Amino acid sequence: MHAEAFFTELAAAIDQALAPGERHATSYAAEDTDFIRLNRGKVRQPGHVAQRYVEIRLIHGMRHASHALSLCGDLPTDSQAVRAAVTALRSVLADVADDPHLLLPSTVNSTRTSRGGPLPASEAIVETVLDAANGHDLVGFLAAGPVYRGFANSDGQRNWHEITTFNLQWSLYFRADKAVKAAYSGFSWNDDELRSRMSAAAGQLSVIATPPKSLAPGKYRAYLPPAALQEVAQLLSFGGFSARALETQQSALAKMRTGVTLDSRVHISEDIATGVAPAFQADGFTRPPDVALIDAGALVGALVSPRTAREFALSANGANPWEAPEALSMRGGTLAADDALRALDTGLAVGNLWYLNYSDRPACRMTGMTRFATFWVENGKIVAPVDVLRFDDTLYRMFGDNLEALTAERELLLESNTYGSRLLTSFMLPGALLSEMSFTL
Repeated sequence: MHAEAFFTELAAAIDQALAPGERHATSYAAEDTDFIRLNRGKVRQPGHVAQRYVEIRLIHGMRHASHALSLCGDLPTDSQAVRAAVTALRSVLADVADDPHLLLPSTVNSTRTSRGGPLPASEAIVETVLDAANGHDLVGFLAAGPVYRGFANSDGQRNWHEITTFNLQWSLYFRADKAVKAAYSGFSWNDDELRSRMSAAAGQLSVIATPPKSLAPGKYRAYLPPAALQEVAQLLSFGGFSARALETQQSALAKMRTGVTLDSRVHISEDIATGVAPAFQADGFTRPPDVALIDAGALVGALVSPRTAREFALSANGANPWEAPEALSMRGGTLAADDALRALDTGLAVGNLWYLNYSDRPACRMTGMTRFATFWVENGKIVAPVDVLRFDDTLYRMFGDNLEALTAERELLLESNTYGSRLLTSFMLPGALLSEMSFTL
C-alpha cells in the first residue's frame, strides 16, 4: 500500500476511536532511504532505511496529551496500536490541566504535494561518483529516496507531503586535516553536474598539496561561497527569526527592531514553495508559500508558532514549535559566481566555516573557524592554501557596510543531519563578497 493511502486509513482508525467531545491532531513521518557511506574511494556501508512514525495528540477542551508510535507497516496491526494509544491517552487526559496557550486551526485546509524524482538507482549514482573521483581518497555519504510527512485531524483535514531528493556530501583528502569538501543535492540527478563539481574539488586538492600561507590576525577581503554562508544561516536560525525570541529580547536580531539594518540588497525569507519542507506543521496550520523576514536590509517579519501566537496575541504563520526556518532563502545579487575570485582580487576565498557560535549575541557577533579548503587569492587567482583561521565579526558589519556583492547564482543546500531520520530543511543561498572580514587567530 502506498504511504499516503496507508496514512489515510490509519487516520480513519484514529477518528473511529474517539469518544464524544474528543478531538485529535495526528502527525506522520516516514522515509524510504538508501544510505551509502564511502571511505578511501570505496563503498564501506550500503544500507536501506524504511521507517514510519505517528504522533497522536488527543484533545478535550483545553487539555491535551500525545503519544508517539513506531509503526510496522501492517495496517491491521498498526490500526490496533493507534486505537490502543487513544485509549491510553484518554486515561491520562483526566489528570492533565488546561493549557491556556493551546491554539488549533479554526478552518479545514487540506493540501497535497509531491515533488522530485525519479532518481537513478543508488548503485548507479555511486558508480558515477567513484569513477569521477578517479582514485582520490574520497570519504562521504549518499542519502537518497522519498521522505513523507502527513497530518490529519478529527475535523477532516488531511495534509500530505511527499518529496524525493538526494544529498551527496564528500571530501577529497590530501593528508591529516588537509581536504576539500564538496556537496551535490537536489531533486533531479545529473551526471555532468556531479563530474563538474568533482573536477573542481580535485583542482582545489592540487593546491592544498602546496605549502600554506600564514596570515597574521587582521581584517581581510573575503569571499564566502554558499556552503560557508550556510553555516552563518544555520546559526541565525537558532532563535534569530523566532517571534518568541524577538518578543522576549533573546533573538540575536533584536537590535533590528530598533532600526538597525543590513545592506539594502539583503532579502531573506522562509520560502516553503521552493524548499523541501512540508507546507503544514504539526498542529495543522498551513504555511504560506513565502514569509518575508528581512526585506531591503530591514527586519519585517518573524516565524510565529501557534503557542507564541496565543501568548503574545500574534497571527500564526505555520512555524514549527521552535520557530526555526526550514526553507531559508536569500535573494541573489548581480555578481556572476565565475567572476567571484576576479572581484575578490586579493584576499581569502573561504571554502567552509564551522563551529560557529555567538561571541556577543545581542550584537549578533559571531565567531567560528575556517575549515577544509580556504585559499589566499592574488590578482583574482588562487596562489596558496591558508591554515585554519578564526573569525569574529558581527552580522551587521559583514552584511551591512562590508557587503560588496552577492552572486546571481544561488545553490540549494539540504540539511545533512541524519540522526534519527533525514530532516526536511533546506537553504537557498548565494555567495557573498565582503570588503572586510575580521580574523582573530
